[in-house]
Amino acid sequence: MRKTEQKAAPRPRAARDLGTDTEVLPERLFTGLPIVSGIAVGPAYLFEDQSPVLTSVAIEADAVDGELDRFDGAIKKSRRQLTKLRSQLAMLPAEGAAELEPLLDAYMQMIGPSRLLRGVRKRIESLSAAETAVHDEVEDLAATILAMPDRDRAGLKRRAEEIREIGRRLIRNLTETPFQSFAKLAQGTILVIDTLRPADAALLSPARLAGVVTEEGGTDGHTAVMLRALGIPSILGAEGVTDVIRSGALLVLDGGAGTVTLNPGPATMAAAKRSSANFARERQKLAQLRRLAAETTDGQAVELLANLEVPLELPLIAQAGVEGIGLFRSEFMFMNRAELPDEDEQTEVYGQAVEAMEGDPVTIRVLDWGGEKEIEALQNSGFTTEISGINPALGLRGIRMLLRNPELLETQLAAILRAGARGPVNILLPMVTSIDEVRATRDILHKVVRRLKRRGEELPARMPPLGIMIETPAAALSADALALEADFFAIGTNDLTMYAMAADRGDIEVAKLYDPLHPGLLRLVQFTVEASLRLRKPVSVCGEMAANPKLTPLLLGLGLRALSMNASAVPKVKLVVRSVSIADCARLARRVMEQTEPAEIRALVEEFAEKSL
Repeated sequence: MRKTEQKAAPRPRAARDLGTDTEVLPERLFTGLPIVSGIAVGPAYLFEDQSPVLTSVAIEADAVDGELDRFDGAIKKSRRQLTKLRSQLAMLPAEGAAELEPLLDAYMQMIGPSRLLRGVRKRIESLSAAETAVHDEVEDLAATILAMPDRDRAGLKRRAEEIREIGRRLIRNLTETPFQSFAKLAQGTILVIDTLRPADAALLSPARLAGVVTEEGGTDGHTAVMLRALGIPSILGAEGVTDVIRSGALLVLDGGAGTVTLNPGPATMAAAKRSSANFARERQKLAQLRRLAAETTDGQAVELLANLEVPLELPLIAQAGVEGIGLFRSEFMFMNRAELPDEDEQTEVYGQAVEAMEGDPVTIRVLDWGGEKEIEALQNSGFTTEISGINPALGLRGIRMLLRNPELLETQLAAILRAGARGPVNILLPMVTSIDEVRATRDILHKVVRRLKRRGEELPARMPPLGIMIETPAAALSADALALEADFFAIGTNDLTMYAMAADRGDIEVAKLYDPLHPGLLRLVQFTVEASLRLRKPVSVCGEMAANPKLTPLLLGLGLRALSMNASAVPKVKLVVRSVSIADCARLARRVMEQTEPAEIRALVEEFAEKSL
């Protein structure tokens, strides 16, 4: 469990802040992960969370029923709390409400008929106290998830943290430990806290709070997304802040740089004021881009699209000024549940996204899940999700798994087709490596269309285009052949880089080899784009390269005219698009493709950015 030691008494602020003759305290700089850009200057409020400290406790057999009753009571109390929190969503900004709602749904599912609760009850029946049973079951489940050899390490960490969060809630209710409250925060305060939970972040007031800095946390967790939605300048993972900073101390927080200065001197304060003014001007400039076309200085239109991982991102996408959703990841519907979503449920989720885009296309990627992942809903339904082998990344995943389980694919295709009656949709296949996989999927698609027509379902006026992800060297090098079968390409540079370099960026031993500017990787991208252009098939990039403004000129120079990225990256990428000419980008690409070393390529990209952007 987390530490709960008492902190020392608050120290007085520096003399320049108090206006007295007390000693001027020295500056001290802390660094963390930049989450929300912005400059905040104000007094710190150190929040100390009193979490219960548990020890392993065994019980007698005659106490089992009582412990089970206590556990059931904690479940009911947790449900009431989450229901009350849901009722408060209307008071949050739209983006914040959209972020928290599906997370609350996940929490509610975990305290329903779930594997977690079944495991806790078994432990109680095996003579563990309720608190001990919750703690041990949660930690075992989290450890199992984190031990999976998954490509998406950040996703696994989020899943593990969701389980731990509901465990903390159950333990608090079992021990009758009060939850933290931020009601006493003064206007202009900078909150300093060990760990900020997503549900607690929802209780923060952007109008009153100047900034947030935490000791723990990462850039891609639910808390980070919540803070971005609320727009509070924030830094997570700033080691040492809760040990040194005390309530009342003057702070300067730079959310863009990821720095917190304790006891800032006159020079630091003057710099903070300049940075704040510059940030306000830059923010206003980017906001004005929303209604402007993504067009280069020589008149070439560029299609900027958004990636969507969960529906809560729809409000952010709508505000970003994109021309559609270039990658709708459908995996969230299959996570943290005991049963698979049926055709009607999937139709409604896809249909809501289609309607929200108001006529702009939505590209839905069918389930991209590999045999290395634990999928309770799929396993409970009897689908084949596992394959022998020591390297799951090279095993049964993506379209391979779906073609092994055609009923699963048919249900998803039927839902996408029905949603396509509400607006334009595209279908995207993950992990394609051969023409046969595209042909087999198209045959299943035609079969599903015939079945839906017999049922009298409303369908799109034309068959949705069927595209493929280019994620492996085999797919990239056979792009000219695949283009004869696929209607469009989406280059997934994250996986393409991993497979091309045989390096997992989540593995610290080889992470340096994971380099999207390696000449080999760029040649795979170039070959794919040239093949699509020859056969007049649309092609986009939907990996992290698309969201990096410094790489935008290179991608345009290689012939790409469609980029799909997280919604928050769209304004900066659009600014770059409107600042360059295709002719200059093409010259940059030619120089880059002549190089043999990633360092040389990176230098050319940086040089172009300094001169042109």
